[in-house]
Amino acid sequence: MGVVTPLPRSAPGQTGFTRRELERILDLYGRMVAAGHWRDYAMSFERDYASFSAFRRAAERPEIRVEKRPALHSRQGMWALIGEQGQLLKRGHELGPVLAPVERRLVKLVGG
Repeated sequence: MGVVTPLPRSAPGQTGFTRRELERILDLYGRMVAAGHWRDYAMSFERDYASFSAFRRAAERPEIRVEKRPALHSRQGMWALIGEQGQLLKRGHELGPVLAPVERRLVKLVGG
């Protein structure tokens, strides 16, 4: 049986994902891995943002990056989906609609 390592608690002043947010992101990541599209991921936790990056191969830049920036909560929304070239694909107040373009791509990968 594998060893379960708990995620470290957020340091004071550090932005992180809640368990529910991380479950949602990792669920999508797992389905993309099962479809054979993604192979690796990375997470970054800074003072003003947290990001989740998904890679097709480990030695390249991320295909997508999901960022949480709480300071933008009252403006455009704290969630952002950023593409491989750094372009902003989607921004919003809720995680689900921000992940929708990737969900649609998954349906295309699996369906056809």
